[in-house]
Amino acid sequence: MSTPTGGTSRRGFLGWFLGTSAGALALSIVYPILRFLSPPRVPEASTNRVEAGTTRDPELLEKGYKIVRFGADPVLLIKVSETEFRAFSATCTHLDCIVEYQNKKQRIWCNCHNGEYDLNGINVAGPPPRPLTRYDVHVVARGSEPATLVISRS
Repeated sequence: MSTPTGGTSRRGFLGWFLGTSAGALALSIVYPILRFLSPPRVPEASTNRVEAGTTRDPELLEKGYKIVRFGADPVLLIKVSETEFRAFSATCTHLDCIVEYQNKKQRIWCNCHNGEYDLNGINVAGPPPRPLTRYDVHVVARGSEPATLVISRS
């Protein structure tokens, strides 16, 4: 494949160029697919507890619930009575939609596909396949100030 002067022929160069181009094209298609199939490892949040406000939080008093960040996960904090609070994962077990609490109907509801949970986080209607993850809620009194709500893993 060398010319009489010792260089590479046009045919050799074009073969090398097309082969390299085809390899680069294949790599540019396969690499994103492989990255999609094996997402990066994200360490689990090291959060074991989070302060969610006070018992007199305006949002909690008005709506009866509040969405709180627990590390990377949303948590639904519900005011069941004046002294009782419950917390559940705010992510529906069907398609990971964010749930909300309907105070008048006393239910946790997912508006994506009308999934319904009771006040214990048990799935009672709709497509959700399993109950919500429950968290512990501790009421910490601080003298004359409103008590602080602390959510922790069960």
